[in-house]
Amino acid sequence: MAMKDRMHTGELYLPGDGEIAQWQERCLDRLYEFNSTRPTEQEKRQRMLREMFCEIGENCYIEPPLHSNFGGAHVHFGNNVYANFNLTLVDDTHIYVGDNVMFGPGVIVATAGHPILPELREKAYQYNAPVRIGRNCWIGAGAILLPGVTVGENTVIGAGSVVTRDLPANVVAVGTPCRVLREIGEHDRTFYFKTRRIDFDLLAADEKE
Repeated sequence: MAMKDRMHTGELYLPGDGEIAQWQERCLDRLYEFNSTRPTEQEKRQRMLREMFCEIGENCYIEPPLHSNFGGAHVHFGNNVYANFNLTLVDDTHIYVGDNVMFGPGVIVATAGHPILPELREKAYQYNAPVRIGRNCWIGAGAILLPGVTVGENTVIGAGSVVTRDLPANVVAVGTPCRVLREIGEHDRTFYFKTRRIDFDLLAADEKE
């Protein structure tokens, strides 16, 4: 099996393989061009993202700079995904992101790992495991998602958390390693931040405008 094919099987492989390196270089050239666009070139950015990403839905916004091992070639975004600046996608294999997901600044989503055995690391072996993020999640600033994790829909991950294992849907999870703090519930239907109450009349007026 070719090294390029082993990127997506979970098997050990050598990322410095010539075929992989040439393809990666082309992807990174395109990413460099994206990061060099002006804020007024929104249409150009959208066109480039459709070319760069494996899949990207409608109304997605990524604030440059974006960092990505393969320029999004293994990234699948749903609709209405928002990413603040310095999103890092270590997309050596596939990253799946559902609709309406929000990334705070400096989030890292990593699919690549290296074996613990020193002799294998000396030879630069690597393995990859896909990451899946359900719809309507909010990933706080500086959070890190490690290879192979799945995050359930609607879940909020606190800033600076390190996600080492799967997280269920509809929870707030924080910490290093990241653990469930509580379920999303009635409290969140009243308060949006500390003691700040949700003004539903104001929001209803917004929708009428």
